[in-house]
Amino acid sequence: MSQPGLPLPVKPVVSLILARDDLAPAVMARLKDYFGPPDLVGPWWNFTATDYYDAEMGVDLGRRLISFLHLADPGRLAQWKAFTNEVESDLTLGGRRLVNLDPGYVTRERLVLATGKNYTHRIYLDQGIFGDLTLIYSRGSYKPLSWSYPDYAEGALPELLGLVRRKYLWQLRAAVVAP
Repeated sequence: MSQPGLPLPVKPVVSLILARDDLAPAVMARLKDYFGPPDLVGPWWNFTATDYYDAEMGVDLGRRLISFLHLADPGRLAQWKAFTNEVESDLTLGGRRLVNLDPGYVTRERLVLATGKNYTHRIYLDQGIFGDLTLIYSRGSYKPLSWSYPDYAEGALPELLGLVRRKYLWQLRAAVVAP
């Protein structure tokens, strides 16, 4: 029989897709108020992985990844998504989103993102939110799965997530050593 135990804390991350880069400071301020201070703010780069958001948000979208200093309980992922949905709703223009926020977390083994969309590989969490196993970490790098979003599967994002993971592992070691 397995013995249930508490999970290790996780490293919160939020992926931002923005209609305009000048929205980033306001979004980041809201995220900081909720998650605490960021410890990594990735560069702004063009989001060209899909045209999924073009009809609603426009073309020439940008992406940025943020990770947060304080480790957290992975059981709060659905709450994180409910909060980011509220931020998205607050930043609309004419009923159209200007921001898409995907909260998630990094662990030793994986990247999990939250979504409101069900699919075969997604697990229901709470509040209409599902957990998406987006990447796994194996043999020194992140590996995509058949359903991984294209920009998470290759390019700059997996490398940036590797930096987040290294910081996370350092934080876990420091927490174990600390008196």
